[in-house]
Amino acid sequence: MFQYDVIIVGAGVAGLYAAMKLPPEKKVLLINKRQTFKCNTFYAQGGVALAKDKADIPLHIKDTLAAGDGLCDKEAVELLSEHSREAIDDLIMNGFEFDKDDEGNLLYTKEAAHSCERILHAGGDATGRYLHHFLLSHNSHAMLSDARVVDLLIEDGECYGVTVLDHRQSYNLYAKDVIIASGGVGSLYEYHTNAPCISADMQGLCVMKGIELDRMEMLQFHPTVFVNATGAQKMLLTEALRGEGATIEDENGKRFLFEYDKRGELASRDIVSKSIFKYKKKSGLNVYLNMANFEEEYFEHRFPNIYKNLRALGYKVPKDRVPISPAFHYAIGGIRTDLHARVPNVKHLYAIGEVASTRVHGANRLASNSLLEGLVFAKVAVDDILHTAEEKKFREFPVDEAVMSYKDDKSKKNQLRHIMWENVSIIRTKNGLNDALDTINALLNEKIGKLLKFRLLTAREIVLSALNRSESIGVHTIQEEN
Repeated sequence: MFQYDVIIVGAGVAGLYAAMKLPPEKKVLLINKRQTFKCNTFYAQGGVALAKDKADIPLHIKDTLAAGDGLCDKEAVELLSEHSREAIDDLIMNGFEFDKDDEGNLLYTKEAAHSCERILHAGGDATGRYLHHFLLSHNSHAMLSDARVVDLLIEDGECYGVTVLDHRQSYNLYAKDVIIASGGVGSLYEYHTNAPCISADMQGLCVMKGIELDRMEMLQFHPTVFVNATGAQKMLLTEALRGEGATIEDENGKRFLFEYDKRGELASRDIVSKSIFKYKKKSGLNVYLNMANFEEEYFEHRFPNIYKNLRALGYKVPKDRVPISPAFHYAIGGIRTDLHARVPNVKHLYAIGEVASTRVHGANRLASNSLLEGLVFAKVAVDDILHTAEEKKFREFPVDEAVMSYKDDKSKKNQLRHIMWENVSIIRTKNGLNDALDTINALLNEKIGKLLKFRLLTAREIVLSALNRSESIGVHTIQEEN
């Protein structure tokens, strides 16, 4: 019987930082579904927001609450902000290097809906990649890659471990504590910016286990995504571009965003996404990101990956404008947790990062608070584990031998992606949501594998949550039928 002190499901910023904070003498296992770089952290272009000092804490809290549109848990937001400097200083003390100015000072930048410059970057537009590589290099614990969790071993309100599917073989792994840090729901959508393997498995598994999901209707769509590419994962064009002067215009060069919000390009991302969606529908015109305000040398230095990737596609950026569209980006809701990152009613089970609903984001996430949330709540979870010294008796569980997939599941996954994009994305209607629900229920009644069932159960929770919130708020926009 494989026994660990802690099993961590996922190897993004939250999972890896939790591993970093667990002492080397603890027996810890990280479980990673694919190659280590295939996680949302790796693709994160934006930076890490923080309260720069004590004086900035009330302002950071205020900005986060304002973006959350009245649905944030104020205690959770205070915890996030009050511990933000500590998390950043810990990274720096351990050798991580954020971008600095010519004098060697930390280089703070501003993004939409922040009241001041408080966002740190690394490698220009590659913060997530740099942070992920750093955390991997500081991981002293074992990692199981190319394996996915397909069951949680729960009995009498207590978690004893997980079942993994490893090269088509299923077996159980046991632990005193389990941390879920598996990320969001990107692969439920036809267009998204997430890593390809972010497919909402753990959320669906929690539904099967009777674990509460929370705020699932709150899904953030990034407004500036280059979608003229094959595959569901699209190239994100970071908000920092707009924060530093890039503009959004139609094919005639008109900057139309001011018709929807006086802040124009600097409005929160949900407003910009909805504005583009409505304008394209009303005008029939294509929409572009214009970056001509940047000097090429600066642009190449500040946004090296965007520069390289768009140049490879034939766009002479920053001179050429680039066609854009919104795409799914971030799951605000997730597995309900308390202020200690614990999953209520299941002892020894935690959820952190994008998979969790800590309620710090409310109805809309403030830009660059996501990497910060992963760091802060990873530390919160580890602190709770280390300070809970109760003895635990292990139980053995039979291995679930459910069929994981059938031949037709791939076409059904694509059908799900399409209906989620068409009916459960930026602007929703009651009829559209009910159509999606009917399709999802029909698919659930067909002969399907367990992995597709996870996706469908998560998608159904999103649709039901959207139907249950009849008023538009934050990223959830529901409108009357035409």
